[in-house]
Amino acid sequence: MADEFDHIDFEELNTKAISQPLVTHIYTADPSAHYFNGKIYIYPSHDIDGGEAFDDLGSHFKMRDYHVFSMDSVDGDVTDHGVALDVDNVKWAAKQMWAPDAHEKDGKYYLYFPAKDHEGIFRIGVAVSDHPTGPFVAQPEAIKESFSIDPAVFKDDDGSYYLYFGGLWGGQLQRWRNGFYNSEQAESPTAHLPEDHEPALTAMVAKLKEDMLEFDETPVNALILDENGEPLLAGDNERRFFEGAWMHKYKGKYYLSYSTGDTHFLCYATGDSPYGPFTYRGQILGPVVGWTTHHSICEIKNKWYLFYHDSILSEGKTHLRCIKVTELEYEEDGTIRMIDPYPGFDSDKLI
Repeated sequence: MADEFDHIDFEELNTKAISQPLVTHIYTADPSAHYFNGKIYIYPSHDIDGGEAFDDLGSHFKMRDYHVFSMDSVDGDVTDHGVALDVDNVKWAAKQMWAPDAHEKDGKYYLYFPAKDHEGIFRIGVAVSDHPTGPFVAQPEAIKESFSIDPAVFKDDDGSYYLYFGGLWGGQLQRWRNGFYNSEQAESPTAHLPEDHEPALTAMVAKLKEDMLEFDETPVNALILDENGEPLLAGDNERRFFEGAWMHKYKGKYYLSYSTGDTHFLCYATGDSPYGPFTYRGQILGPVVGWTTHHSICEIKNKWYLFYHDSILSEGKTHLRCIKVTELEYEEDGTIRMIDPYPGFDSDKLI
């Protein structure tokens, strides 16, 4: 896929967009949003132009630090609280601080983030602060038994916390199929993937220890099933998991949402346990301009909102994105109404 979308009229696209960028002075992506103590906090990745050519390993995503943003209301002003954590302050990390998430427990705030270690392997770290905006102090080592990317933290009604994570291709999830990192064909983003007729890889999930710093158990697969109760197949790339898992709970059901990656949808599946299995239910968001789709879902004052990103601010530069928000609505049966990010615009031009 080209890194630029020269065939798109961005003025027209912007007039049709359902939302405008929340942040315009820097490029931001992968927004993880939470409502703490009556205020909205957003933990995105910080896109920069690192000079790398586009490739399917994601080498052009060179992010090196995190900013935290806050809002008093969804339609209010956005405050940038500055750098909350930099790769130079993470002993075990070498580069590529990709999509993070954060959560609160007993007055402490925990920032979970992926980065490549000094051997080029993605791990997940955690940093701690007394304030939701940081600065955060990273633990000296990555979380034991952690791997891949896109951590997302979910707090259940009983006070238990779970970490979901994983991403294909450059996210390296497929390299852990046998329980260890497979370094063969390191430059191939699709090496070690299942065959199309095999069950698709899924996000991983593990309960966190009381101190929020380690897994309390070995991570397991968050299995996604089709309408017949069978695992989604790897070749079903308009429905299968690719990256960007998020968990929320609505009317007693667990909603696992995620990106399909190379087919550019946000989808979701529901289950009766934070571990699943989850049954595929449908799409949440259609394709956006840019290659990636990554999101969070947050309840704010009895309404639900989808935080997401696109590349409209940089006119289609895949690695220079902007975070957005729009209301999320449910049908009576608990299904989520699909959102068209640019009503009236030909979505085929976006992918």
